[in-house]
Amino acid sequence: MTADAVAGADENVARAAELVSSAEALLVCAGAGMGVDSGLPDFRGDQGFWRAYPPYARLGLRFVELADPEHFADDPELAWGFYGHRLHLYRRTEPHDGFRLLRAWGARLPGGVRVFTSNVDGQFQRAGFTDVAEVHGSIHHLQCLAHCGSGVWPADDVEVDVDPDTMRARPPLPSCPDCGMLARPNILMFGDGDWLPDRSQVRLDALTEWRRAHPGLVVVEIGAGLAVPTVRRHAELASAAHGALIRINPAEPEIRHGRGVSLPLPALAALRGIDAHLSWQKGG
Repeated sequence: MTADAVAGADENVARAAELVSSAEALLVCAGAGMGVDSGLPDFRGDQGFWRAYPPYARLGLRFVELADPEHFADDPELAWGFYGHRLHLYRRTEPHDGFRLLRAWGARLPGGVRVFTSNVDGQFQRAGFTDVAEVHGSIHHLQCLAHCGSGVWPADDVEVDVDPDTMRARPPLPSCPDCGMLARPNILMFGDGDWLPDRSQVRLDALTEWRRAHPGLVVVEIGAGLAVPTVRRHAELASAAHGALIRINPAEPEIRHGRGVSLPLPALAALRGIDAHLSWQKGG
């Protein structure tokens, strides 16, 4: 990076800090890039996915093929091998320090902090956030594959034994507590017409009401790419209606519309940089 680029990046970090310091409230919009600094795998493209899961590279199976609800009916051991491994991974992953910084910023603002995320890993809740809208659901909740009417329930007591060589789950597989049939994660998968959105929708509706009540909010968008643009669109709409956008993304940081600051940095580096420039850190 050239000296001019470094100076420009520092200037943008300082501008982002000014926006956070003067905000009424903070809306965090997070994609998969938020978890990379915690050690979670980057699924960007087939090669990134296969680096994280070599057994699937040997089988030639792509992420979009595995994140498909049809496997739970056709090959449940394969389906639960993939999701069971991820459930264990997310449970043992400690959120990086950027989560703490965001909570601390929200605690200083009159309207607090809320989260909108496409991530299903539960890392924000693990870091102590209570107001989290998970637009694609959560791996920490399950639903019945047989549509017996049991709704959505926590996966707190679920343990899935996965063979690390084949990435296939060993029976018994998670089952519905009401009818005993196979359960699946309450996650919106590719081509998924069976996902139960009720749990997520309650939180999304509450987030909409909160946004309306805080016209002076600032949106901090982190690690949200263009491949699945759900988070970027929500961040852009929220910032256009209510305030400014801070976009943190090392690969796709551009802001084409509206007022905002672009930071081409990883999540943790950007959040630490902003934190160091906040007015209240300087006694302001």
